[in-house]
Amino acid sequence: MKELIKKTVGDLLDGMAEKYPDHEAVVYTDHNFRKTYSQFRDICNQVAKGLMAMGVKKGDHVAVWATNYPEWLISIFATAKIGAVLVTVNTNYKNFEVEYLLRQSDSTTLILIDGYKDADYVGIINELCPELKDSEPGKLDSPNLPMLKNVIYIGDKEHPGMLNWNKLYELAETISDEELEAAQADIDVHDVVNMQYTSGTTGFPKGVMLTHFNIVNNGKSIGDCMNLTHEDRLCIPVPFFHCFGLVLGIMACVTHGTTIVALDHFHPVRVMEALQNEECTGVHGVPTMFISMLEHPDFKKFKFPRLRTGIMAGSPCPVKVMKQVVEEMGASEITIAYGLTEASPVCTQTRVDDSIERRVSTVGRPLPFIEVKIVDPETKEDLPPNTQGELVVRGYNVMKGYYKMPEATANAIDEDGWLHTGDLAVMDEEGYFKITGRAKDMIIRGGENIYPKEIEEFLYTHPAVKDVQVIGVPSKKYGEEVMAYIILKDGKTATEDEIKEFVKDNMARHKVPSYVRFIDEYPITASGKIQKYKLREMAIEELKLHDEANIETA
Repeated sequence: MKELIKKTVGDLLDGMAEKYPDHEAVVYTDHNFRKTYSQFRDICNQVAKGLMAMGVKKGDHVAVWATNYPEWLISIFATAKIGAVLVTVNTNYKNFEVEYLLRQSDSTTLILIDGYKDADYVGIINELCPELKDSEPGKLDSPNLPMLKNVIYIGDKEHPGMLNWNKLYELAETISDEELEAAQADIDVHDVVNMQYTSGTTGFPKGVMLTHFNIVNNGKSIGDCMNLTHEDRLCIPVPFFHCFGLVLGIMACVTHGTTIVALDHFHPVRVMEALQNEECTGVHGVPTMFISMLEHPDFKKFKFPRLRTGIMAGSPCPVKVMKQVVEEMGASEITIAYGLTEASPVCTQTRVDDSIERRVSTVGRPLPFIEVKIVDPETKEDLPPNTQGELVVRGYNVMKGYYKMPEATANAIDEDGWLHTGDLAVMDEEGYFKITGRAKDMIIRGGENIYPKEIEEFLYTHPAVKDVQVIGVPSKKYGEEVMAYIILKDGKTATEDEIKEFVKDNMARHKVPSYVRFIDEYPITASGKIQKYKLREMAIEELKLHDEANIETA
């Protein structure tokens, strides 16, 4: 990459539609949707006009609560063309989490599907806004979520108070092409285009504001590391609501004219069918996804003749799995990326021409125009190669900040513009990085970041719980699982199942503890600090997880 791209997300799509009008842009194997770049641009323009007719304007926040539907993909470009901000909603969220997100983000519009797995989205929004069923579409007035006006439903039913997505195409007729062009021309590359909520170390999630400049350039560099061209077909089974799907997937493709082969949600057989039938040249996934394909009884029935690249990221990548992906799936140019949402997201990535040893044992080198260094976590002094310290990053990719949280932003980005990641790493003499540990307590379960404090805060609301400590314990399948150590109030009782059910009813599935243990006291330091690492050691002993604890990762 010679220089940074000064294009908005909408202009980027328009440019590709001009350059490769008849080239396939998007292919779905589990939805009836297959469009060329020019067809896809036209649909995005229609939906942008439909949203404008609903009153959505520059700077408005539009929350999307859906799995990887075609409509999700259309929404990111449609909102970008108006200058609105797409707010991503985790598909596993339940009442407690989505209420917080919609309120904190000031979302004026919510686009949703019926639900996913055990979460009934339509039921939840009606519970949060009982006024919805009696209101006219676009005229919601709810004291609980005062900013929310529009609820747009994707699906073949009609729900009271909601506008069906298909009506957007009719509403689009009321807005001229010139009005859309004027809206699109009024956007600056440094305007916010996307807001993603990260699990906050301090309990509540924070809205990370990412700009057009952030995600277009990060996507371009990521695709360059994979040698993507318009002849590639990249399978994206990871969620769009994460940077992995949106930036490493969608933006990497659209900056290179690559075909997006999307799946509604991950399923090992569906992914292998897509790789084979759509002749994919690349596939993204967290290690858990690759493991579930490699270990599937039908794995040998599939052939992936064109598969060469992709990205494994989201949680530490086991060396053994990386080698299996190269040898058994044929993805000889698979790469590893390291990043965080606040860095939009990728900071370092391995290149296709790095040796297999480099690609399995490091997270690569910094992307162009991004500075990465290791500092002493206490003194903030720069550290020499081969010395463990905190990884900090600076460049075009650093977020604009946390929405309405100036103090948290100042804590994350210092006065010199360095973003402090909280991750521990080592850099070798040749500039390759290896992640050695991470922000004290965070748990990464199958690519989902989980902050124990959020689950602890919630478990404190259980009538029998006096004190609670949540830790991550090693897992062969997910990398880590959630475990809760609970001290009960005097005279109160609770069971493991009861605690799990309590979390399951109110929080996302991946936050439900796999293990619950009741304990009389916690191991503490002389100064009274609880030693979480000792709880983890106790858990490994009790649950006999010694093998899982010794899996080698990059």
